[in-house]
Amino acid sequence: MTKRDILILPDAELRRVSEPVATVDDGIRQLADDMLETMYAAPGIGLAAIQIGEPKRMLVMDVAREGEDAQPMVVVNPEIVWSSPELSVYQEGCLSIPEYYEDVERPARIKVTFLDREGKPCELEADGLLATCLQHEIDHLNGVLFIDHISKLKRERVMKKFTKQARFNAKAL
Repeated sequence: MTKRDILILPDAELRRVSEPVATVDDGIRQLADDMLETMYAAPGIGLAAIQIGEPKRMLVMDVAREGEDAQPMVVVNPEIVWSSPELSVYQEGCLSIPEYYEDVERPARIKVTFLDREGKPCELEADGLLATCLQHEIDHLNGVLFIDHISKLKRERVMKKFTKQARFNAKAL
């Protein structure tokens, strides 16, 4: 396993739409292992492949609470096939937008189809934090960030802040 660098806003790659994974093979499983190591080290509860510069439709996540055993999930080619009309609000953050959190409203329950780590087709009904995390990470695969779900004013402020920080970091090199 290898810890990878996480792309940070305003990196344009974060807006790239990811391509489906043709075959779940050893290379994809290795990428999943790298993603899990990167996510746990950050630390975070979810990571999409595009966040480490791999435009593949896959994500990893672990929404186990502190004190519980780890429950890593590898989700390949996920598709939301149903979402509830009821909505819920969670405070979201993102490893690609460090130390910024905002309330985001999303469907409270969803049903997702995907391939697991072995390439086996799966279907999962989710609610609560699991549903929110899945929707957040699937958004990444479509080039959508959680800040796209907040007001234009707040989004412009965070973009300005991270663009300024990126310029500062570039000059420091």
